[in-house]
Order: sequence, then C-alpha cells, then structure tokens
Amino acid sequence: MSTTTDPHDGRRLTARGAKTRARIVTAAADLMFVQGAGGTTLDDVIAASGVSKSQLYHHFEGKDALVRAVVDLVGERILERERASLGHVSTMRGLRRWRDALVQNNALRHGAYGCALGSLAAAISDHDDLARKALAALFIEWQALLTTVLRRLRDSGELRADAPVDRLAIGLMGALQGGYLLAQTAGDVTPMATSLDMALAHVESLAAG
Repeated sequence: MSTTTDPHDGRRLTARGAKTRARIVTAAADLMFVQGAGGTTLDDVIAASGVSKSQLYHHFEGKDALVRAVVDLVGERILERERASLGHVSTMRGLRRWRDALVQNNALRHGAYGCALGSLAAAISDHDDLARKALAALFIEWQALLTTVLRRLRDSGELRADAPVDRLAIGLMGALQGGYLLAQTAGDVTPMATSLDMALAHVESLAAG
C-alpha cells in the first residue's frame, strides 16, 4: 500500500488519507483567503471540503494545526510562483515585468484580499508562535529571491558595485506587502503600483554609470 508522511506530526498516511488531508487543507486555504483565518470556522472547512468532522479531527487536532498546514500550502504556492517569476530575471526590465505581473494580477480583483501570505501573517502571528516562525521563514525565502536578482544586476554591472542588495530586497518586500495592504483597503490597485514604482525607482537610482 502506498503511504506518505504527514509533514507536521510524522504520521504515516495512506494514499487515501493523504488525499483527504490535502482536500481539507486546500478548502481551508481557499476559505481563509476570502474570509480570513479568523473568519473561517472548522464547520466552514468541513462543508467546503466535503469531509466529516471525524475525518477532519483525524488529521488535525484543532484549528491552529489546520492553519499551520494552510501556511505551508499557501507559502509553497507563492514561492513556486516567485521562483518561476524571478528565477531568470537579470535586468531592471525583467524586474519591472515582475512588478507588472503582480500588479495586473491583483488588479483583476481590485486589490481585494491582499497577499495570501501577508493576510495570514497579520491574522495569526501574534498568537501562534509556530505559525509565525513558519511565515517568517517563507518571507525570508521570498526576500532571498529578490536579493539574488539584485545581486545578478550588480554582478552584471547594471547596478553600482556598492549597491546594498540585501537592504534593497527588504525595501522591495516592504513596498510589495504594504502595497497589497493599501490596495486591499482602497479597493484599488493604484497604491500597490505606486509603492512598487517608488521602490524600483530607488533601485534604478543606483544604476552603474
């Protein structure tokens, strides 16, 4: 019989069990993206996933454990997207295209719901230290992707040799997450576009020559 391992408690799961667990986590992630982690109940997840209460509690001892699994899923979704988007960016033009794709995607929903990872961080970081640490690690990895891009620009001579790529990556991440939040509250993607444009303008001010 094919088995897999639960990433949080190490239990062995049958293929059927793993499929049920994945269905629960996916339904919870979709609900929390729209309703927020605080506004999503376990009953909501049971209804959306089509599992029984006993099945849910077989895989998760409570809501905190489920939220941590959602953090893992959402984080991997976003990082997979960002690895694909940033993996081969080696010019400012490419970095601008990255900005354009994020803004255009968020514009499709008029800024609603914000960044899935940022929304989870705002909702749970203060009361679940395990989730906070997992979120911090995901943001660090996302920021590292930006650092790598900026280092490529510096190494290729597009940015000055003294360009502080680590600090610039922090600034870009701050502009992105702050932009998501402002767009969400405004119901308009313009603040996000402006925040990223200002951050990228600062990066461009450090162009070599």
